[in-house]
Amino acid sequence: MTETVHHRFIEPLDVLFLRGNKLFGDPGSFGECLVPPWPSVAAGALRSAMLARSGIDPAAFAAGTAPHPTLGKPQQPGPFTVVGFTLARRGADGSVESLHALPADLLAEAGDGGGVARLRCIAPVAPPQGLLSSAPLANWPVLPQGEVRAKPVGGVWLTQAGWADYLAGRTPAAEGTVSSASLWSIDHRVGVGLDAASGRAADGQLFSAQAVAFRPGIGFLASVAGAEPPADGVLRLGGDGRGAGLCMARHRPAAPDLAAIARARRARLVLTTPALLPEGWLLPGAAGGQSIAWPGLSARLVCAAVPRAEVVSGWDLAQRQPKPAERAAPAGSVYWLDELDATHEALGKLAESGLWLGEHQNAQRQAEGFNRYTFAAW
Repeated sequence: MTETVHHRFIEPLDVLFLRGNKLFGDPGSFGECLVPPWPSVAAGALRSAMLARSGIDPAAFAAGTAPHPTLGKPQQPGPFTVVGFTLARRGADGSVESLHALPADLLAEAGDGGGVARLRCIAPVAPPQGLLSSAPLANWPVLPQGEVRAKPVGGVWLTQAGWADYLAGRTPAAEGTVSSASLWSIDHRVGVGLDAASGRAADGQLFSAQAVAFRPGIGFLASVAGAEPPADGVLRLGGDGRGAGLCMARHRPAAPDLAAIARARRARLVLTTPALLPEGWLLPGAAGGQSIAWPGLSARLVCAAVPRAEVVSGWDLAQRQPKPAERAAPAGSVYWLDELDATHEALGKLAESGLWLGEHQNAQRQAEGFNRYTFAAW
């Protein structure tokens, strides 16, 4: 990478309320947690810490009258950009290992003991002649099945070694996975609605919410370019501003062999954070056809495995109002590119900048870490 990237490990000191985009608080409602949360959660916590360390008045910064050297202004962000945000765990030697949710083209099969027996890869397949569908791409994502079928298992995460295998085009082994039960547990909490006028508990307004209790040594890995976040300290993270410790992370991320991908002239593009795309689930420039042309790259989009869209929003602290709700392609979505024409340098530059191409720009969401992706061998 051409930019200097600073890695920070964020370890919760309390349970976290990682709220998604669903309303709750009405009598009988339920607040479901979102793990991992959007990268904007890390961006907001780190930027708040940087403002506090610099001595800038938060109210003046929110009003745009006291810009920060690297954070800029709320409406005109500076070079600070979250370029990576994943679950992570700290090893006994102090190193930090990233953990990744299964991409959409991987399926975990359960073994006799209930654990993961093996992982299987979905592959793009041309549909039989005469079989019609509304799919706009030439190939369909298909999971080959043998005579003996196994039961799929959820709550599976790739270790960094498993993620490296995946980026190299190999199917990760079962040993390269961990279960969500070994990473965190859910703590159900009951809340009471408040009367806005009196500030007291309102009658009959009980609601429940999920809190996430991480296991010791489990947290988040945030990677930042364009600025150097604090090396240590305590952050306010998630709903209710629960405490989380911050420290420098000794981490070497897994990376694809871009030179080999360029020689093979085909690749998988995998979203690592939710992506706000102008054509819905399609890659920028792919609407109306299968060919895409980006700076330094041309290819043909032949297949895609995209789970159901999610809605991304959040709270704008500077404006004291909700951020616009936008549909996003979820992290883990996979796009197969064939007839790829690009150098490995061009592939690296594109991956560094994220899916913000042409007129499709949103400086605030870009700084928060959305639209990040990586190439993987196919």
